[in-house]
Amino acid sequence: QVQLVESGGGLVQAGGSLRLSCAASGNIFGFAAMGWYRQAPGKQRELVAIITSIGTAGYAEAVKGRFTISIDNAKNTVSLQMNSLKAEDTAVYYCNVKLFGMVYWGQGTQVTVSA
Repeated sequence: QVQLVESGGGLVQAGGSLRLSCAASGNIFGFAAMGWYRQAPGKQRELVAIITSIGTAGYAEAVKGRFTISIDNAKNTVSLQMNSLKAEDTAVYYCNVKLFGMVYWGQGTQVTVSA
């Protein structure tokens, strides 16, 4: 009943910025948390940022001070503002939502940072 669609990925030079968006269709009222994950070639999928239903945000140490997660309730969208991008940030980024015991994932969007 829930579908997540990511957008905003692309190619950017090191030091640049990108803004990722995840639009949720369907009813996500009562969600526990939404977040962004990423997976680089040869690596495990890792948590990048999460935001709870009360607006508390948390970040992986590697992105603290550079990335910001936010929710626009009117648009039913969670976004990830990525600044000061590094080559190490290159990965497929996935949106995630936890809702009443279910976990939903988007298809992912590629972010490539040129060194």
